[in-house]
Formats: sequence, structure tokens, C-alpha cells
Amino acid sequence: MYKLFFRLVFKRMDPERAHYAAFRWIRLAARVPVLRTFVAAALAPRFKELRTEALGLRMHGPFGLAAGFDKNAVAIDGMAMLGFDHIEIGTVTGEPPPGNPKKRLFRLVADRALINRMGFNNEGSAAVAARRAARNPVFRTTVGVNIGKTKVVPEAEAAADYVKSTEALAGHADYLVVNVSSPNTPGLRNLQATESLRPLLTAVREAADRTVTTRRVPLLVKIAPDLADEDVDAVADLAVELGLDGIIATNTTIAREGLGLKSAPDLVGETGGLSGAPLKERSLEVLSRLYARVGDRITLVGVGGVENAEDAWQRILAGATLVQGYSAFIYEGPFYARAIHKGLAARLATSPYATLAEAVGAETRKKAAL
Repeated sequence: MYKLFFRLVFKRMDPERAHYAAFRWIRLAARVPVLRTFVAAALAPRFKELRTEALGLRMHGPFGLAAGFDKNAVAIDGMAMLGFDHIEIGTVTGEPPPGNPKKRLFRLVADRALINRMGFNNEGSAAVAARRAARNPVFRTTVGVNIGKTKVVPEAEAAADYVKSTEALAGHADYLVVNVSSPNTPGLRNLQATESLRPLLTAVREAADRTVTTRRVPLLVKIAPDLADEDVDAVADLAVELGLDGIIATNTTIAREGLGLKSAPDLVGETGGLSGAPLKERSLEVLSRLYARVGDRITLVGVGGVENAEDAWQRILAGATLVQGYSAFIYEGPFYARAIHKGLAARLATSPYATLAEAVGAETRKKAAL
């Protein structure tokens, strides 16, 4: 049903316009008590065997919504209603930038992918913090907050900008993510270099501890798939050194060659970050490499090209305790999270693993033992 609707309606609409239309419908449904109960019963079934503990948090399952879909924390109940076990809002910046000029979001339907150059369009950390403070949640869910650098802030002043967002939002975050990997903010990816990343993460950690004194807010960093393998290792080592809680692998890619893209060359050539199915292989490679480096010392989150339950299962076997999706949601529709939960439960039942936690990293460990 949804795929027919996508072909007849959404595919004919500008992608950004379609995004906001769907967003409105999800938010409206979540505001109607009887309707949201019915939708949640159909789309968010709970499987006891998928219950997950990560980052010191208990979740209904391992599958969540990646940052980028709900930048301003306006649809948390709606996304929980659709079955996502955690929702990562943002990316939020210290100041409220309008983002890059439109048109800035493109569908590569033949490749089940997206290209975006949104440019961190969001309402800013103060506005998002106020919204989080005023929220009366309908559904219990884990909310992560993804923060980035305001575009106009010079690279040399990046740490202060991240600290500003941290001070505003840490108290409203179940976990906090430092995004240094978006390709759409000039100079941002330079912050992934360990000599820049170390003082940045240290400043954010100190700000979070200073702001929230009643608990420790878990801190993660999100990295790009375009990092060289030795740089992936360097980030992994730094995360362990600093006592980071986790790494999210991976953000979008600026690569186009070698991905087997089928879409028209002019569409493929649009600047911005590519997400979706073509990212699947490299994202999994980075995840496996991270787990081989850090093992169970920190939590890994797998994202990039997660289209179905098999993709999510492969991420878990590679080392991900948590898995996220976004682009495939655009193509799969409201049954996306439900299908992944059912598929994961089925795979776990027929696997040699007694629990989901036991399966985490099993394939990577097996390869290392050969």
C-alpha cells in the first residue's frame, strides 16, 4: 500500500516538501489518543527477546531513528508510535542557521538512496531545549541529541559552539552525540582529526558534567565512512582513551565512484552527502573495524544502508549494540521499524545465540579467530 502511495504521490513531490508533509501527518496522528494507540499497537509490537541495555539505558529494542529526520524535536511521540526504540534528534547547532539554499534534498529512487546538502537547518539549541523542557511524553522512549557546529562559526571556535549546545541540551538528552562528520558544513570533517577531536570531546564532556550533576550523560561521536582505515583506528583509540561511551558509524558519504549507482549522472553528481543502500558495504566495514579495535569497551551504533532486518542483524553480528535507520524509512514507510523488529526476533530465534547481547560482535570475533 505505502509503496503504491510513494510512487503515485511522494515520488512526484519535491523531496523536502514530501518530508514535511509526512512529518505533519505523523505528528497529527500522535496527537489523537485513540488513533495513536491503534497505530502503536499495529506498528510498535514489543518483543521481550529484543530488549536492549546500552549506554546505561534500557530500551524496548536495538533499532532507532537516526539524526536528520527530526531536527527540532517536534515528532518524538510520533516516531515512537511508529516503533523506533530510540529517536536521535538534530543535528542541533548553537545558533539557528537556515541551512543551505533550496533545492537541497534529492531522491535517487533507482538506488534507494538520498543526497542531502541541508546544512544543519534547525531552530538552534535554545529553542530545541525549550521544546524538550515543555514536552509531556505520551510514549516512553530514549532520546538522543545530536549536536554540530554552526556554519558561520570559525573552525577555531568550534569547541565553544559545541559547548553552548551542550549546556543547553545535555539535561534533555538520554545520550549526546558530537557530529563532526557531516559533509555539508565547510571544515566540519576536519574536526575528525584526533588533534582537533581530542580537545573538542574533552570540552563537551566537561560541559555535560558541569551542566548535569545528577547523572552521567553518555557521550558519543559520529564519524564519516570516508575516513581512511588508519583514521578509523585513531578515532577508536581516542574514544577509548577519553572514556567515550560510544561511536556512531557512519554518517553520509561524499563518494560516488565504486558504488554501482544507477541513477542519472546529473542526479548522482549533486553535491552533498549520499545515504541509503549504496552506503551499506562501507558502513559495515567501518563498524567491523571499530569493533575489532575496541571490542566491548564502548558501545557501537551501526547506521548506513540499513534497509531490512537482515541488514540490522549483520550490523549486530559485526559489533553494533544499537542500529539506526533513516533513508530506508522514506522508501519503506510506516511499517519499516515493525518489519525490522519481527525479522530480528526471527533471526535471533534461529541463531546459536541465547540473547541479542550475545550476538553483538560475534561475526567479527569469529573472523579475528581464524
